[in-house]
Amino acid sequence: MLEIKNLRVKIGDVEVLKGINLHINDGETFILFGPNGSGKTTLLMTLMGFGNYTVTGGQILFKGHDITHMPMYERARLGIGMSFQRPPTIHGLKTRHMVRMCGQGREVDVDGLARKVNFENFLERDINAGFSGGEIKRSELLQLMAQQPDLVLFDEPESGVDLENMALIGKTARQLLDGVPPASCSMKEHRARCKTAGLIITHTGYILEYVNADRGQVMYNGQLCCEARPRDILDHISKHGYEECLRCLTPTEGTIRETM
Repeated sequence: MLEIKNLRVKIGDVEVLKGINLHINDGETFILFGPNGSGKTTLLMTLMGFGNYTVTGGQILFKGHDITHMPMYERARLGIGMSFQRPPTIHGLKTRHMVRMCGQGREVDVDGLARKVNFENFLERDINAGFSGGEIKRSELLQLMAQQPDLVLFDEPESGVDLENMALIGKTARQLLDGVPPASCSMKEHRARCKTAGLIITHTGYILEYVNADRGQVMYNGQLCCEARPRDILDHISKHGYEECLRCLTPTEGTIRETM
């Protein structure tokens, strides 16, 4: 589904990603841990094709297509969707209209999808205008359900969310990853073949209570290390902190060994 080869990215004159190698298989959910400022969001924004993130080396392949320098809208059409940590407020654009646009020309049952995330009363409001943290996350999930991407990128789905909303968001994210076939999948095909792949950034690990995560790694100072089962990584971080993960890096930058 996704293959990242020796990816190097700068923001301005600062190199943030320093040789990232990562692959995510069809239907696989990958968890990415790491402290603030380690480059996690930069990776997601680069994968989605946002400006201000300059690829200086390496390659990004999605479903066999080289998308390294592809514009954002083409990546979305290919089947990449993203839930942002802090999405912008868009005045003048109603949530209902936005959800319809996410359907990319398909007929979308906006009201039916909104009921799944308790969002019926927000459809006529401008995107994220006056929304709480939990409401913003539910709006993001609603748009993703309409889009039905093949790969979904979650940037800290727990951020700014209370426990009640976390349960709804976590369960909806699981359904999105496990139960809803992406748009490119024929309804006649078995759901197991049509399972959506996911790349999830998390600080707290709360999302692991809800999604079925397959693999995980830690990002530290723009490099990946410590590949292991996500819950094992979370336990390790809870006991020893992130700096302990530096032991996973060999003296050669970007070379990784497993220590868990």
